Amino acid sequence: MQVTETINEGLKREIAVVVPAKDMIAKRDERLVDLKDRVKINGFRPGKVPMSHVTKLYGKSVMGELVNETIETETKNALSDRDEKAAQQPKISMTEDEKEAEAILDGQKDFEFKIEYEVIPPFEIAAFDKIKIERPVVDVTDEEITEQIERIAESNATYTTKKGKAAKNDRVTMDYVGKVDGEPFEGGADENSNLVLGSQSFIPGFEDQLIGTKAGDELEVKVTFPEEYGAAHLAGKDAVFDVHVHEVAKPGKTEINDELAKTLGLDDLDKLKEVIQGQIESQYGSQTRQKVKRQLLDQLDEQHTFELPEGMVEQEFENIWSQITNDLTQANKTFEDEDTTEEKAREDYMKLAKRRVRLGLVLAEIGEEAKVEVTETEMQQALMQQVQQYPGQEKEIYEFFQKNPDAIGGLRAPIFEEKVVDHILEQVTVEDKTVTKDELMKEDELPL
Repeated sequence: MQVTETINEGLKREIAVVVPAKDMIAKRDERLVDLKDRVKINGFRPGKVPMSHVTKLYGKSVMGELVNETIETETKNALSDRDEKAAQQPKISMTEDEKEAEAILDGQKDFEFKIEYEVIPPFEIAAFDKIKIERPVVDVTDEEITEQIERIAESNATYTTKKGKAAKNDRVTMDYVGKVDGEPFEGGADENSNLVLGSQSFIPGFEDQLIGTKAGDELEVKVTFPEEYGAAHLAGKDAVFDVHVHEVAKPGKTEINDELAKTLGLDDLDKLKEVIQGQIESQYGSQTRQKVKRQLLDQLDEQHTFELPEGMVEQEFENIWSQITNDLTQANKTFEDEDTTEEKAREDYMKLAKRRVRLGLVLAEIGEEAKVEVTETEMQQALMQQVQQYPGQEKEIYEFFQKNPDAIGGLRAPIFEEKVVDHILEQVTVEDKTVTKDELMKEDELPL
């Protein structure tokens, strides 16, 4: 067998492999001899089938198996012998000529193929001692806890029918049919639907037009769907709803006490406050984690400069770009609506793609050096979380992940990344900084 490097430019590699026909024939015949003793063919006793007949029947299929096995084995061997890591799955190319392919399967021509790939670039991990992180912290106040409990009390209020006109906080029970350009649209109709006026759970402007109505009223409610409305075919459209009011009910006073807590399955009001505080702290904690991680990744990105595999960058960009354009389509928006142009957006998201690839390689190297591992238990928990999102399809989801290594890799990658981030944070300077809720919740311009 002959292995020759044909391209070595930057991170790009190409290796040509030639396996002599006689070597392929020898391997084929070895397998056919074993097959000869096991195969059952009408007209022949077991083990007495002539080799020529076995070769005629099974020679090409066995040679096809050997071709695939040779590609897999020699690709691994080539990378191992050269002590290189491929940035992505190597591309294999071989003859597309049918006559040549037939000749290879018949053992009449040497088997030749090429292995194309990019290597992971060599780079040094920068020291962590220069990394300094400000961890934003928000203290949960008694006022926040009280506000949250008051909202819970409102949502658990009991309503009694009233004869007068509907006012804010009243509940209206109604039938409605929505139309755009005079035609009903999917999802725009309901019967005996309950709406609490002031809850802002319907299209902006809808609830305001129901204030002052009473049981038995029929009216037209005219609204405009928001430009960013989730259904692209309705975004920005004017609509008219034919509404029939069945009932107007006023909310009763829900006392904030131990009884309220008990209706929620808790022992008393103190326990409810404890639970609410924990929920708010968890929400703030998730946002704090994102801010800390952002600072860490920003500094790691600044510390490392090296050539990136073009294939990885292109793939990451295509993933990002596909998501961005799909989101714009769903929202019925253009790049101009986002105060940018397609050219500028491409430039920005290409920078993001390069950043993600660079940081992915850096974190992978740090994790390897630190021997960070994702446990089987962690993988099972991640898989269970995925399965729970599709009730009734558990079996299909399990089978999907079992048959798709890339999907399993998609579960492993974020767990590995978070563990590497934790490993780094243990070694850098982190100082708490008290901030306001608005400062903590402010979104970054670009995603991580």
